[in-house]
Amino acid sequence: MENNIFRLTTEELKNVANSLQKKIEEGLEKDGMEISCIPTYVVPKKEITDGKVLVLDWGGTNFRAAIVEFKDGNAKVIETKKKLLNAETTEGFKADDLHEAMAATIGELTCLDSSVTRIGYCFSYPAKCEVNGDAILLRWTKEINIPDMIGKYVGEPLMKYLNDHRKTNFKDIKVINDTVACLFAGLSKTGYDSYMGLIVGTGTNMASLMRLDKIKKLNPFLGFLKSLLRMGVIEEISSIPVNLESGNFYPPYLTDIDNSVDALSNNKGNQRFEKAISGGYLGKLYKTAFGKNEYDFDGEDLTNLINIPEKQVAVAQGIYDRSAKLVAASLAGLVQVLVAQDPSIKKICLAADGSVFWSKVKGNKTYYKELVDKELELLLPKGVSVTVIDEMADPNLIGSAIAALS
Repeated sequence: MENNIFRLTTEELKNVANSLQKKIEEGLEKDGMEISCIPTYVVPKKEITDGKVLVLDWGGTNFRAAIVEFKDGNAKVIETKKKLLNAETTEGFKADDLHEAMAATIGELTCLDSSVTRIGYCFSYPAKCEVNGDAILLRWTKEINIPDMIGKYVGEPLMKYLNDHRKTNFKDIKVINDTVACLFAGLSKTGYDSYMGLIVGTGTNMASLMRLDKIKKLNPFLGFLKSLLRMGVIEEISSIPVNLESGNFYPPYLTDIDNSVDALSNNKGNQRFEKAISGGYLGKLYKTAFGKNEYDFDGEDLTNLINIPEKQVAVAQGIYDRSAKLVAASLAGLVQVLVAQDPSIKKICLAADGSVFWSKVKGNKTYYKELVDKELELLLPKGVSVTVIDEMADPNLIGSAIAALS
C-alpha cells in the first residue's frame, strides 16, 4: 500500500474544519443532528465551598473511584481506586452488573465515610444532560454495549444501588462528560476570552462554554432558566458548557481502510471521527492497512511502534500524524463557531487530556501535542490564538468534583 494514503493537505484540513463548523451550528439549532451539541446544566460556581466528595470516572478502559477534597478553593485527590472496565470485561453486562462492579471498587476506598454525601460522575459516553444534574444515556461508544441502560438515567440508579446494597448515604449525584470535566478543570487559568475541553484517548470529544443566546434549540427553555434564576436555584449565567459529542463527526477524506474498520465495528456508521483518530481504533487502522491479524494492539502500542525501525513505521507514522492533524482541524472548526458567535474572542484556553494527546515519541517529546499546535497555526482564523495549557493532574476527577459541589 502507499505510505501517504493518510496524508492530508492544509487545504483539505481547512475543509474538515469548515465541515465541522457547519455541523456544530446545525447541532446548536436542533436536536438529532450529527453533532449533538448537548447542553450541560451543571454550571461551575465561581467559588467552590470546602467539602469532600466521591468522584467516579469511567472512560473506555478503566473505571476510577476517588475521594476529592476542597480546602480554601484548592482541590486535592486524597485516594483513588481503579478497575478495568472495557468492552471485553463488560461483555454481556446488564445495568446491575455494571453497578456492582463499580460498587466493589468504590467499597475499596478507605477514606469514604458518612460525611461524603455528594457524587461527581464523569461519564464519557453520549448522554442528554438534565436540569437536575443527571443525564440520560443516548447510545454507547468505544465498543461498550449494555442495552438495558440506553434511554435511562445514568446517575440516580447507580446512587440508589450504592445506598441499597452498600448502605451508603448519598444525597446527590451530578453527571458530566469527560470533556466538560476537563473544561471545568481548565477554568482556573485566567486571562482568556473563551475555553475549550478536549479528550483524545481511547475515544475523543470536545466541549466548550457557549453563550445561552446562541444555542437556538434552547430558546423555548430560556424562560424556565430565568425562573430558576429568579428563585435563586441557579446563579446568573450567560454561558453554559456544551458537550459536542464530536466523535460522531463524519469528516471528508476518510479512506477505504477507515471504511473497513467501521464495517467491522459494533456501531457501523457512527463515531467515524473517533474511529479515525482515537486510541481505541489506531491499532485497528494499522492492522487493517496490512491485513494481518497478529497486529492486534491498541493506540499505545502504535505509539511505541513509531520508535522501532521497521518497514511498517511509515504507515504507523502516517496514521498517527493524520490523527493529530484531524484533531487540529476539529479544534479550528470549533474556534470558528465561537468566533462567529462573538468576534471579540481572540485568546482561547484549551484544556486537553487523553493518553494519545499527551503520548511521547521522538525522543520522549510530546510530538502529538506539538503537531496539533503546528497545524492549528495554519488553520485558525486570523488574530485568534489557542493556548494548550500544560498537562493537568487528574482533570476528570477535579472537574467532576467541581460539578458535585456546584
